[in-house]
Order: sequence, then C-alpha cells, then structure tokens
Amino acid sequence: MRFDLRRIITQAFFRPGLLGLLINPFYLARRGLFRHVRAIAPGFTGTVVDIGCGSKPYRPLFAHARYYGLEVDTPEIRDHHRADVLHDGQRLPLDDDSCDGAVSFEVLEHVFDPQSFLAEMRRVLKPGGQLLLTTPFVWDEHEQPIDFARYSSFGLRHLLERHGFQVVEHHRIGNDLSVVFQMFNCYLYKKLFGRSPVLNLVRAAILTAPVNLVGLVVAALAPRNDDLYLDNLVVARKLA
Repeated sequence: MRFDLRRIITQAFFRPGLLGLLINPFYLARRGLFRHVRAIAPGFTGTVVDIGCGSKPYRPLFAHARYYGLEVDTPEIRDHHRADVLHDGQRLPLDDDSCDGAVSFEVLEHVFDPQSFLAEMRRVLKPGGQLLLTTPFVWDEHEQPIDFARYSSFGLRHLLERHGFQVVEHHRIGNDLSVVFQMFNCYLYKKLFGRSPVLNLVRAAILTAPVNLVGLVVAALAPRNDDLYLDNLVVARKLA
C-alpha cells in the first residue's frame, strides 16, 4: 500500500484524532463537527448531494449512500476541489424532488442570498427529505471577501422554517470553554503561520498543540454555555 502523506494530513484536519491534536490548529472545532456528523450520517440514505462540497472531507461517512458533490464553477474550484458536478452558483443542476438527502458543511456563511440557497435545497429534496447543515456562530472572517454572515441558533431555525423545513435536531458544537482556546489558535494561525506546509506543521506542533490539549481538559471540567459556541449543526426535514 502506497504511503500517502497528503491523505493522512487531510484526514488529520477534518477527521482529527491524535495526529490532529498535534498538527491541526482547528482541532477543537473540527473534532466536534466530525463527531456530530459521524453520528448523524447513517440516517442519510439513498441519493445524497453535498452542496458546496469542497474537497469532500466527510464523504467516507456517507459511503452507504449515493453521494454526489456539487460546487460553483470557478477556476480555483476546478484546480483544487473534487466536485462531481459544477454549477453556476444560482440554480442547482438537479431535478425537482430528486434527492433523498442534502448536506452542506460550513457553506451558508459564504452565501450572500441565503433565501435562494435554501429554496434551491428544498426544491431538489423529495418530500420528507432530510437536510444536514452546519455553519459557524463564532469564527474569524475567512475566505475573504466571500464571508457574509454568522447565524445564531434562532436565526438559523427561523430561516429554515420560513423556507418549508422542520428542524428535527439542533446541536451547538463547542458550547464550552474550548471556544476560547479555539479562537486563540485561530489568532496564532493568522499571525504566525506562513506559506510553507512543512514549517506550518512544526509551528502547529509547537504552538497550537498545547492549546488544543489544554482546551480539551478545561472544556471537560468547566460547565457548558449554550449561549457561546463555535458551530450550529441542524438536521431538518422538507415539509410536503
């Protein structure tokens, strides 16, 4: 079996274990996301479309489904992402009522018109089809200049219900003191990390790994706070 360092590092960034603790500045956030998505993914069967799929980091969790990744057609997307289908960013290239499930991970904050985005998701889902959506609540600006919004739990629920969805699960991820340690690591990443992947791994092991470890311990000991958290994760069902 060929040793694939790139694959191992990518896995450590999106499906973080011990290696992720050591080299992933975003470990505390990604750990929570992965654990929740892993628990929910078995309930998504049939045809599942990943809208804004990027590098499809959670695809292995949906191996039991017919999974397709969609992305907006841009030169950068063509060069660096793994989408199965490219589209114009307006209308999804899917028939009405054609999907059993839709997932979208950390995309909504980059959508300038969330009303049209959710309407398109609803259009392509079958009646009773499920939507799994994650979006940050506390996070620094990223992928500028296409970072447009942050959603509270109430705002996100209102948007979904307004567009014909019933929220069946809602999780506040990182609703403990890990949010403070994760933001500190984001600061270190923005200010001290550079362009060299190798040097960044060294910086992570020296600078952000200790913060990850302390953040885990403190989060386990301190009380939770549902008013301050890293991410929203929602499972919603399309109403007939």
